[in-house]
Amino acid sequence: MTGLPSFPRQYARTQRFTLGAPRGFAISPDGARVVFLRSGSGTDRSQQLWVLDLEAGREFMAADPQALLAGAEEDLPPQERARRERSRESSAGIVGYAADSAVELAAFTLSGRLFVSELRAGTTRELPVHGPVVDPRPSPDGRQVAFVAEGRLRVVAVDGATTSDEGGGGPVAADRTLAEPDGPEVTWGLAEFIAAEEMGRYRGFWWSPDSDAVLAARVDESPVRRWWISDPAHPDREPAQVAYPAAGTANAEVTLALFGLDGSRTDISWDTARYPYLARVHWSSAGPPLLLVQSRDQRDQRYLTVDTATGTTTTVHEDEDEVWVEPFPGVPAWTPDGRLVRIADEGGARKLFVGDRPLTGAPLHVRAVLDIGEEDVLFSASGTEMHDIGVYRAWFRGSGDQGGWERVGARPYPTVSSAVRGGALTVLSQASLERPGAQVDVVRLDPDGGEKTLATIGSYAEQPTLTARPRLVLAGEREIPCAVLLPGGYTEGDGPLPVLLDPYGGPHGQRVVAGHNAHLTSQWFADQGFAVIVADGRGTPGRSPAWEKAVSRRIAGVALDDQVHALQALAESFPLDLTRVAIRGWSFGGYLAALAALRRPDVFHAAVVGAPVTDLRLYDTHYQERYLGHPDEEPAVYAENSLITDEGLSGAVEPHRPMLIVHGLADDNVVVAHSLRLSSALLAAGRPHEVLPLSGVTHMTPQEQVAENLLLLQVDFLKRSLGMPS
Repeated sequence: MTGLPSFPRQYARTQRFTLGAPRGFAISPDGARVVFLRSGSGTDRSQQLWVLDLEAGREFMAADPQALLAGAEEDLPPQERARRERSRESSAGIVGYAADSAVELAAFTLSGRLFVSELRAGTTRELPVHGPVVDPRPSPDGRQVAFVAEGRLRVVAVDGATTSDEGGGGPVAADRTLAEPDGPEVTWGLAEFIAAEEMGRYRGFWWSPDSDAVLAARVDESPVRRWWISDPAHPDREPAQVAYPAAGTANAEVTLALFGLDGSRTDISWDTARYPYLARVHWSSAGPPLLLVQSRDQRDQRYLTVDTATGTTTTVHEDEDEVWVEPFPGVPAWTPDGRLVRIADEGGARKLFVGDRPLTGAPLHVRAVLDIGEEDVLFSASGTEMHDIGVYRAWFRGSGDQGGWERVGARPYPTVSSAVRGGALTVLSQASLERPGAQVDVVRLDPDGGEKTLATIGSYAEQPTLTARPRLVLAGEREIPCAVLLPGGYTEGDGPLPVLLDPYGGPHGQRVVAGHNAHLTSQWFADQGFAVIVADGRGTPGRSPAWEKAVSRRIAGVALDDQVHALQALAESFPLDLTRVAIRGWSFGGYLAALAALRRPDVFHAAVVGAPVTDLRLYDTHYQERYLGHPDEEPAVYAENSLITDEGLSGAVEPHRPMLIVHGLADDNVVVAHSLRLSSALLAAGRPHEVLPLSGVTHMTPQEQVAENLLLLQVDFLKRSLGMPS
């Protein structure tokens, strides 16, 4: 007995080994300090606010949720709970914060209460404002904090006076309303469901660089169809009503207005009928506010500048694509001299542009802009090896103006890297296959190239009880990126192994990466006696625009065909028993697993189907219409790619394969109706299957006992279905 927890238990308790690891970095422009979040241990869910004082060479805690709440349990407002679900945030405590431009003041919430931390001194105090507070953000000068409370956009002076609470309670800071909802379904300053779930825009208001005004989104959800999420395990509780814009139905109406602290209001105008999606907003001292708006069919997006005096907008650039256009993290934005920074697909490559000039080209595949300096752009990209995700910089003026790019933090082995830059310093996080977790260094980048490491930020994350040993290969003539994992101690004399495909396999979900922890669960399944394959087929990110867009209008056939292609190609060089092949997946991976069992039972012999999208009309507008078009205009496309339509099930052939369907009953993203409709269709077709409902579980499955036992139950089902010893 070692006394160590089993991997499933450790995996669940550590929230996939993320607890205790530093994250959420901000760097003061004077280079004096780095602010970040980190929980106290590898099993502590409560995130704390920390400061690295570079001059003193020490880390200190600026805010401890346990002390601030006097040990009380957190009580999250519904809007904050929804924000965390959209961002897949499952920890507790200070899960996010915002800082002023000097990174001297941070604002955050606990249980809907507003707190501010003076980061130099490491002191924290509460501002007793009208709440519950959501998404507080200090003004750039650090004198005001704007926040949302009950759909109202409010602002409070950090050092302002207090007044008596109208309800007879204690003192309340003299906060005031900037924007008041004009309808029961209207909110100001919050991102709507589609923006947060599909566009990666999690915020709904932006301070002016001069700290004298706030640009805010008005969201009217009254046109959106209402759904009800119930908890069958508690029939005494009322169902929760959610506004869910399913494919082909109405979206929320989103507009913008500029509110001055002097009480003024200027409405922002653009052609919202043609471009209803507000994908990005950027406002810096380098230029006027920038908007990125998209057409509903996502084949056209425009970059708009805002005249803050009149509210009118002007198009400065337009992207069109016959398949779809993409919004990317970090863009659009301005260089300090006022040139537009964007990412666009051109000549078969995804490139970084400043103005009309491309700064990068093949083989780099640009993923996100991380920071824009005086002379260069910091960005993330993958290269010839898709699993190697690096941080790079490219110069747009100065000594490096002749073009080219340079990798930051180059290692002799592939990594999965990210970075945050402020002033002359960069926080560089690098994970690799060489070790668990990620190393986080504070580095100084030289203007003309090169770098110097100044400090390393410590991690309290637990070390996994097992070591992942993936072999990253390209499979078949399509060169599909794959990770292959065999049981520990396996030798060639042991004979061929039962196979488990463990994909996500769809848009936005790259699984084959050069990070150790990304393969831990797959390695654990391998250690149960399987040869595990993770394949990133067409539609997954990181390779090329054509690779991603190959799934347009035929997402089911392409995604499934690439899994089969990878499996058969790998059988030529790995010990795979093709008479015993299973597949497991969650979300898109669950959809793919169901497809495999129904349409290719000649290849797959069992499937674990987790939270699958089965009726494609029941998933949201921005995602589904991008890949399949509008369901009213292309109904045959939806029918062919769905699992439960006559056309979709007509692809199901003999023999029947064992299928375990798993779904959280509280899921408001992929609602449980998907699995229930699949089960009903299978029952009507006489196809035996098992259903495992998870009471109170959302799309994230953050509960420790659920996460642990779900792994164990899957192994039991797979071994039973493939005739393996228990």
